[in-house]
Amino acid sequence: MFREMRRKKQALSREDCTEILERGTSGVLALAGDGGYPYAVPISYVYHRGKLYFHSARSGHKLDAIRRCPRASFCVIDQDQVVPEEYTTYFRSVIAFGTLRVLEEEREKRAAIEALAVKYAPADDPASRNRAIDREWTPLCMLEMTVEHLTGKEAIELVRQREKGERSAGGPLEK
Repeated sequence: MFREMRRKKQALSREDCTEILERGTSGVLALAGDGGYPYAVPISYVYHRGKLYFHSARSGHKLDAIRRCPRASFCVIDQDQVVPEEYTTYFRSVIAFGTLRVLEEEREKRAAIEALAVKYAPADDPASRNRAIDREWTPLCMLEMTVEHLTGKEAIELVRQREKGERSAGGPLEK
């Protein structure tokens, strides 16, 4: 169902993809939008226990699209270093494919927003965090994406740099 990556040498491991999702702060959620147009929206998120969570208003373009078709992709760019003298960028990114659902059960919704709050305000104490969540609870909608396929890729130049570093450090590529 999901395409195999053509440039396999540039593929990131599952562990690398997970690390990128855990440290990233925002990404682009892509949905089937109105009139057959793709709808891609920048959004903050948390990757928690193998799933992606997003907050949302209770209505709008995003929720309309999810109700029509819950399948989505989510892209996080970990690195995008422009290298003008080479006419390229040294990039690293991840794309998760999966199915979205609106969290209706209060316990699930609370756990998801708490995970998101801890990610973005890790030094906040629990009482302050709970007050902030309670203030926004009524209009809050939480979305959960079950990841069905995860893929990551990096620039060939980054692959070569890593291989060169392994060779010079006496790693597995040394002959």
